[in-house]
Amino acid sequence: MGQCYYNETIGFFYNNSGKELSSYWRPKDVVVVALGLTVSVLVLLTNLLVIAAIASNRRFHQPIYYLLGNLAAADLFAGVAYLFLMFHTGPRTARLSLKGWFLRQGLLDTSLTASVATLLAIAVERHRSVMAVQLHSRLPRGRVVMLIVVVWVAALGLGLLPAHSWHCLCALDRCSRMAPLLSRSYLAVWALSSLLVFLLMVAVYTRIFFYVRRRVQRMAEHVSCHPRYRETTLSLVKTVVIILGAFVVCWTPGQVVLLLDGLDCKSCNVLAVEKYFLLLAESNSLVNAAVYSCRDAEMRRTFRRLLCCMCLRRSSHKSAHYTSSARTGASTRIMLPENGHSLMDSTL
Repeated sequence: MGQCYYNETIGFFYNNSGKELSSYWRPKDVVVVALGLTVSVLVLLTNLLVIAAIASNRRFHQPIYYLLGNLAAADLFAGVAYLFLMFHTGPRTARLSLKGWFLRQGLLDTSLTASVATLLAIAVERHRSVMAVQLHSRLPRGRVVMLIVVVWVAALGLGLLPAHSWHCLCALDRCSRMAPLLSRSYLAVWALSSLLVFLLMVAVYTRIFFYVRRRVQRMAEHVSCHPRYRETTLSLVKTVVIILGAFVVCWTPGQVVLLLDGLDCKSCNVLAVEKYFLLLAESNSLVNAAVYSCRDAEMRRTFRRLLCCMCLRRSSHKSAHYTSSARTGASTRIMLPENGHSLMDSTL
C-alpha cells in the first residue's frame, strides 16, 4: 500500500497536479467571482419562487409538480453550493483544509447528481402519464415521496464518496488536474454515468413524441375528443424537453472536459476552460426556473400572485408605520385596508 498524505496542505496536491494556486486576486478571478455571485443569487431567488408557487397552489399538488419542485430544490442546492464555492475560491483555496475542500466539491457533486436523477424521474413520470392517456400520473404520493428520497440518498452518496474513499490522497499519480484531490477514475465514471443518463432521457422523450404525434393525428379524426388533453399534454412534454435540452447544453461541455481529464488527456488544456464551463453549468439552475414561468400559464399566474402579495404587504407595512407616526392634526390622510388585510385582485 502506498504512502498516504492526509496531513499535507491543499497547495501540495495542486502542485502535484500542475494546477496553479494563486496567492492574490487576479482579474479573471474577480470576474468569475462577480459573475458567479450574481448567478448564485438569481438562482436562489428564482428557485425559491418556484418552490413557493408549487407549495401555495393546490393545482400543482400532482406527481409531476412534486418532481418539478424537487428539481427546483436541487437547483436551489446548486445555488448554495456555487455560492459556497465563490466564497472559498481564488487565493482562499489555499487556506482550505482537506475536509473543507472535500465539502466544497461534495456540494457541487451532490447538486448535479440530484438534478440529473430528478430529470430522469420526470421523464419516467411523463412517459407513464402520456402512455396511460392521463394529464397527470396517478402514482401514489407516498411512492413519489419515496422516489424523491431515493434521488437525494443517491446524490448524497455520490457527493460523499470521494471524501471517504474515491480520492487520490494515497495515490498521487492518479490525481486529477481539475480536481487535484480526486481520482481521475472518479471523474471518468461520473461523466460517463451522466452521459448515459442523458441518452436514456433522450430515448424516453423520443418515444413520447412519436406516441403523442400518432395520438394527436387520431384525435383529430374524432370530434368528441376533448382538446384540453392535447394542449396540456403537449405543453407539459415541451416544457420538460426544453428543460432537458437546456440542461444538456449547459452541462455537456463541463462533462466532456471532466471525461477528458479523467482519461488523462495530456494534450487537452482542460484548466483553461474549467471555470467558465462550471459557470455555464450553474446557469442551468437559473434557466430551469425561467422555463417554468415561460411555458406554464398557471405557474405565471401563481408567480404574479406571490409577487403582488409581497408588494402589497410591504406597502401596507409602510403605510401603517407612516400613519402611526403622523400627528393627529395632520391634513394628510392614508386609507388602510380593512381588518389589516391587503386588498388583492384574485384573478391575477
